[in-house]
Amino acid sequence: MEILIPITMFIMIGAIVILPRYFRSQERQKMAEALRAAIERGETIPPDFMTSLQMQTTVKLPPSPARDLRTGIIWLGVAIGIAGFGVALGFEEPDATFPLIACAAFPGFIGLAFVILGLINKKGA
Repeated sequence: MEILIPITMFIMIGAIVILPRYFRSQERQKMAEALRAAIERGETIPPDFMTSLQMQTTVKLPPSPARDLRTGIIWLGVAIGIAGFGVALGFEEPDATFPLIACAAFPGFIGLAFVILGLINKKGA
């Protein structure tokens, strides 16, 4: 029975990675079929529609101080969540607190770096 916990964890990680890609692929396939059907019927396709289709796959938003702050706050939230989980788990199993807080340090420092980057870039702009 104990083996189900790690198996479930790996299945969830796989689902988190695979399912969005699958649904995005299905959406693109339906869009391509609708576009093909419109072309076969002889309908004209507006140029702005084609431009928007191209932009959906190639747009990479430039970095900005606001985006860095948002990313940093999200990473800090993840770190606080992991640390909180460690503290809560520590009530039942005291040996679990410090390893989870140590694991929370990684996303915490990443978040701190993003927040500092956002604040530095905001002052420089």
